[in-house]
Amino acid sequence: MSYPDPRYFGDTGEIDTRFRPDGEPPAITYPTGGTVDYLAGGASTDGQFGLYRWNFGAQESGPGPHFHRTITESFYILSGTVRLYNGEEWIKATAGDFLYVPQGGIHGFRNVPGEPASMLLLFTPGAPREDYFETLAEIARGRQLTHEESAEFFLRHDNHWV
Repeated sequence: MSYPDPRYFGDTGEIDTRFRPDGEPPAITYPTGGTVDYLAGGASTDGQFGLYRWNFGAQESGPGPHFHRTITESFYILSGTVRLYNGEEWIKATAGDFLYVPQGGIHGFRNVPGEPASMLLLFTPGAPREDYFETLAEIARGRQLTHEESAEFFLRHDNHWV
């Protein structure tokens, strides 16, 4: 394992940082009461990664088992209890627990019903997950997709259900 090839070729460095203060309103609020904070979307990291804070409401929510062909996904639990599917079983994860899922790894996540929870989601490389999260919120609010639209939506966002 070695460092990747350089992407910056200057000699002095650049003033080019991005700061997101805590307390900004969430990007999305789901009907379940859950919210998503876009901490660093793929576009803002030049496609290197996407980092999101997923805040569950008291209602159970989250996707069942699935995998991605093009992106990795990592989960870091900040608070509460989140059930993570590791490809074999649902495990209870609490604050400080971490799960890494490589491309092709079967996984899923759900909060424990009746309890709020919060976690960080990290995707590499930085795919455009914002459209995925926003469309899921529209569907949760009643938007109907045809079978063909649904299949295209999940394929476009590299979600393959098991």
